[in-house]
Order: sequence, then structure tokens, then C-alpha cells
Amino acid sequence: MFAVVTSIQITGRAQGGGAARAGAAPTGTAEAGKAVWALGNTSCRNCHGDNAEGGWGPALSAGADLSFERVRAYLRNPAGRMPAYPESELSDQEIADLVAYWASEKASTEGGAWRAKLPANAPRGQQISISVMGCGQCHGVTMTTPRHGMAEVNGDFEWFKKMVYTHTSALREQWAMFEPNAPKVTPGPAGPPGRNRIRMGNYTRDRLPEPLLKEIYDWMHDLGPLMPLQVRLTPAQGGGSTYQLTVANGTIKGKGMNAEDVTVNVEVPEGVQVTNTTGTGYEGVKSAEGKNVATFRIKNLAPGETQTFTLTTSAPAPGLRGSASWAKPAVKSDGQVNFQLPGGRGRGAA
Repeated sequence: MFAVVTSIQITGRAQGGGAARAGAAPTGTAEAGKAVWALGNTSCRNCHGDNAEGGWGPALSAGADLSFERVRAYLRNPAGRMPAYPESELSDQEIADLVAYWASEKASTEGGAWRAKLPANAPRGQQISISVMGCGQCHGVTMTTPRHGMAEVNGDFEWFKKMVYTHTSALREQWAMFEPNAPKVTPGPAGPPGRNRIRMGNYTRDRLPEPLLKEIYDWMHDLGPLMPLQVRLTPAQGGGSTYQLTVANGTIKGKGMNAEDVTVNVEVPEGVQVTNTTGTGYEGVKSAEGKNVATFRIKNLAPGETQTFTLTTSAPAPGLRGSASWAKPAVKSDGQVNFQLPGGRGRGAA
């Protein structure tokens, strides 16, 4: 069993990296720092708590006695279990703003809960991911985001190493492989226009040794690459009770994985009938788990391919929703995508 890491000491100087650059520190403001922290510009809050009160990582709020120089030195060359953030992903000004924001927040006395908690009887790779390295605090208990990325390019361990040790360049290279307007499930850059921010920094082999990384990869690979299916249900042009169903394989042409035997189920509300459909693969209305579902089947959906269907009902169905799954590549978890009409009450993507 691994020791659980709940705090990381921020020392006065970076390990092996020297002091911060000479010159006056930028003047930070709490308002700007909160925007960097809270508006999707970084993923810091996943480890350090919504209000910097702590979680898997230490509290950063008032009382932590953090200066710009200390924080900058640590972020550029951390000594603990977190990646390094170069200037391209987190500028000196943004660091100063973050420090001002943390100082404005109420001091933490108890700390917050972990965003991702270690399941009982977790296998070794999952233990390393969640409790030792903290990867799961951003990527979830089953590492869904990296498993999407794996399927996008049919990634092996060499791919995974590049994604971890040279993340800020490797992820941009993978994004660049997508054709314009290609369907994407994994998120793109975050932050203000022009920043093109990557939310995760770069690990070194000292902070995350390759043998540990291989154990994380092997566990992820055993769970299975997670197909980035993009399923959209929208009112068809002209309105009425006809709806358009679009199913896309969000992997990269020439690189990604096929989705085989894709099943799409649309729940049909009680008292409503399906009167017409278009598109190849409609199998009729069936009973599943006490619900009537209109089922569409796609034998093979190639990387970047999109298939479109329409479904017409006997009466408008504003709460229409459903789910999609695939048989291959086989997965042990997260192998379903849920969708619904915009504005309807239903479930988000799994």
C-alpha cells in the first residue's frame, strides 16, 4: 500500500532551480487572481480546493504565508508531487495575481475534501494515480481524459510518456492533428483569448519516475481506451416533432481507433410513438429496463466519421434523451455516453 500524500511543502527556493529572476515582483490583484483560479484558466482548485482551502494538496489561503518569489520558484521547478508550469502556461503576472487572491481568502483551519477519493480495493495503478501522484484529482478516479486521448491516437506507453513529461508541447501537437471542424470531446485550450493555455504542466522523471508511470498506464490500458463519441440530439430544421441525431467518432483520422458495434438508444416518452426515421441502422422500439427505447445500430464508425439520423415522434417530446455505447474497443468502465435535447432535463455525458 502507498503512503497517502496530503500536503506538499513549498520551500523558500526551488530544488535545483535557483531563485526567482532578479527584479521587482509584479503587482498582483485578488480580483484578477480569482479569475485565473476559478474560471477554468487552471486546474489548481482540483487539488487545492475551490477557495484554496486545501484538499489533496495543501491549503494556499491566508495564513500560508506565501510570497510571489516562493510561489514562482516552486511552480517553475517543484520539489513535490506536481508538474512544473512554464511561462507559456502561467505567467509571472498571473502568479502574482494568484498570490494576492490566496491572501484575500479566509485562512483554512480544516482543509477540504479530495475531489477524487480512492475506491476500496483499488489496484496498484489506481492507488498511484489518486493517492500518490494526485492525477485522479483532475482526471477522475478512472482517468477518463487521458483514456480519451489514448483512443484519439491509439496511444501506447511511448505516447503516454510524451504526454506526461512534455505535456505542454505534446498535447498541442495532438490537437493540431485534428482536421478543422472535426468533432472533439477532450477540451481544448483554456483561458483568455491568445493565451492558448495548457492546464497541466510538465513532470520530470525525478518527480514521477517512469516505473510508476508505467503502472498507471498499464492500469489505464486494462480499463480500456475510452472512445470519444460525440452524440448530439437536436430539433430538426423546421421544428415540429422531428429530431436529428448525430453520432461522431472524435478520434483523429489516420491515427485513432474505430468504434465498432455502436448502439444508440433514445428513450421514447410514455404515450409517444415513433412514426418515422431516416438513416441506416434503425432497429425499432424495444423495451429496456422498463423503458421504451428507439435503437439505432452502427456497425463501424471510423476515426472522424459522422453519421446522422432523424427521428419523428407522434407528439413533441421536449425531454427526449438517450445513451450510446460501443462493443469494441472493449472497456471495463465509463463505456457509455448520455445525451439529451438542449434545455431538457436529463443526464450529461458519462
